[in-house]
Amino acid sequence: MLEVRDLHVKFHNRDREAVAGVNFKLNDGEILGLVGESGSGKSVTAMSIAGLLPRKKCSYQGEVLVDGEDMLHAKRALLRKVQGNKIGVVFQEPMSAMDPLMKVGRQVEEVLAIHTDLSAQERRERAIQALTDVELPDPEAVYNKYPHELSGGMLQRSMIAAAIVSRPSLLLLDEPTTALDVTIQAQILKLLKKLNRKHKISMLFISHNLNVVRKLCSRVIVMQRGVIVEDGLTYNVFFKPQHPYTQHLIECIPARVKLIAKRSMEEENASVDGDQAAGEAGKAETAVSSRQAGNTVKAGGEHND
Repeated sequence: MLEVRDLHVKFHNRDREAVAGVNFKLNDGEILGLVGESGSGKSVTAMSIAGLLPRKKCSYQGEVLVDGEDMLHAKRALLRKVQGNKIGVVFQEPMSAMDPLMKVGRQVEEVLAIHTDLSAQERRERAIQALTDVELPDPEAVYNKYPHELSGGMLQRSMIAAAIVSRPSLLLLDEPTTALDVTIQAQILKLLKKLNRKHKISMLFISHNLNVVRKLCSRVIVMQRGVIVEDGLTYNVFFKPQHPYTQHLIECIPARVKLIAKRSMEEENASVDGDQAAGEAGKAETAVSSRQAGNTVKAGGEHND
C-alpha cells in the first residue's frame, strides 16, 4: 500500500542530504517502526510520504507511492484529495498542532467537511464516534471543549480521532508518545494496536525510542544520517541487531528492560504459535469428524440396501 523508492531530500541550507536513497515497503494492515536519533531523516521521510515537504526549500527525487499514486511529485489537487482522507497524520505535540481557538469537535470533523458531502449533523456524529473509538470518557463533552481544557493524554487521543475520522488506509505517527508520561504512553500504544486490528489501518510509527517501537511494531527500520542501516522483524532487530549503530542503540536500553522485553515477546510469539496450532488441530479434527460422518452415512446406506 506504501512503497518508497530511492528517496533523496536535500535542504538548500544544509551540506548533506537529509534523506539519501531510502527504499522500503509498508504492507496493508502492517505497523512499521521507523527509528533513529534526531537528524537521522525519519521525520523528513514521513513528511515526504504525507506530501508536506517544503518544496521551495529543498531538492528531492525518487518516488513515494501510496496505492500507486506518487505523493512526492504530486500536484496540489491530488495532495489535497489524499491528505487527511487516505493518509492521516498524528503529530508529536498535540497542544501546538491543534488550534487553541477552535473546539476539539470542530477540529476532529474538519477533514469530513473537506472530503465528504456529509451534513453538519452527520459530521458531528462521525466525530463523536471517532472520539468514542479512541476511548475518551464522555466524548460528547470532549467534542464541545477547547484544547486547553484537556489533559495531554486526552489531547493526543483527540488528535488520533481527527486522524482516523475519515477512515484512512495509512496513518503516520510522528513521535506521538514522546510528550506523555509512561502510563499514558502505554495506554496510547494499546489504543493504536486496537485501532490497527479493528480498522486494518497501516501505520508508520516514527520514534527515537526502540523500546516503545518494540511494544507496537511487527517490523522495524533503523535510520542513521539519512540512510537505512537495518530493516527486519522487531524481535530480530531488538535481540539480534546486525549493524553497529543498531547495536549501540540496543546497548542504551537497560538490561532489566531488555530481559522483560525478551520474555514478553517470546510469550507473545508462543501465544501466536499456540493459536495457530490450535487452529490447525481444529481443522484436522473437523476433517476427521467429517470423514467419520461420511463413513457412517455410507454404512447406513449399505445396511438399508
